[in-house]
Amino acid sequence: MTLLTKRLVEKPWGVDELPAPFVAPKGQRIGEVWFEPPPEMPNILVKYIFTSEKLSVQVHPSDAQAIALGETDGGKEECWLVIAAEPGATLGIGFKHPLDAEAMRKAALDGSIEDLMMWHPVQRGDFFYIPAGTVHAIGAGVSLIEVQQTSDITYRLFDYGRPRELHLDKGIKVANGAVYGAAGQQHNAMNAFESLASGPYFSVEQVNALPNEAASDGCDKPFLVIPITGSIDISGAMLNVGDCAMVMPNDAVVFSDATTALVVRDKKLA
Repeated sequence: MTLLTKRLVEKPWGVDELPAPFVAPKGQRIGEVWFEPPPEMPNILVKYIFTSEKLSVQVHPSDAQAIALGETDGGKEECWLVIAAEPGATLGIGFKHPLDAEAMRKAALDGSIEDLMMWHPVQRGDFFYIPAGTVHAIGAGVSLIEVQQTSDITYRLFDYGRPRELHLDKGIKVANGAVYGAAGQQHNAMNAFESLASGPYFSVEQVNALPNEAASDGCDKPFLVIPITGSIDISGAMLNVGDCAMVMPNDAVVFSDATTALVVRDKKLA
């Protein structure tokens, strides 16, 4: 087992007090906790995200679109598991009605894009898969775990008047103006096995109180484990809530009875 290094990232839309077990340094607004990808799994990035304000309306390119636009980084598909939400919290994903490029540009410029988006009320246990090209925004009062391709490309379309750079030309080129389909979302009780996502780049499973070594049965490649509740004994080392670890195929994995965790596999590993 390799315990991944945590990195706390300040964001203007972050929070002053992080939920346990995380601790925000005094005077810092922390919006994200990153787990640095290990050399054996460089293509997948896991984050916690905590919001006190809405994030920008944004979009990410696919690998092919990133290459076509001359980017040096790859594209980004991602997914979100909501672990806490304040009353009325929402996630903006896709549009209420189909939107063409010209209408999307106009809406981004005049700010009406926010009203054209579909804002999904959320609660703990809601899961959303965000394919590349999906216009999205995380609302205020949400805590979630994000699994994504390791990429730093974000095209902001609208930022509520904040003085940050927008990327309308590139963003409109890659954005999909479609309605977000029901197939990309689900709600689960977070206490049982669920196959949450199986995209082209990674898969995400929610597992609960697995028997010894069941997580690694039949797997000949490393994978990531993120405890949501409880703890996991991995070859004698304890993994707790707030941690993320890379597990090797020969590691012995023992879940406590109260453990629920995410298991993330990189589908592009050779």
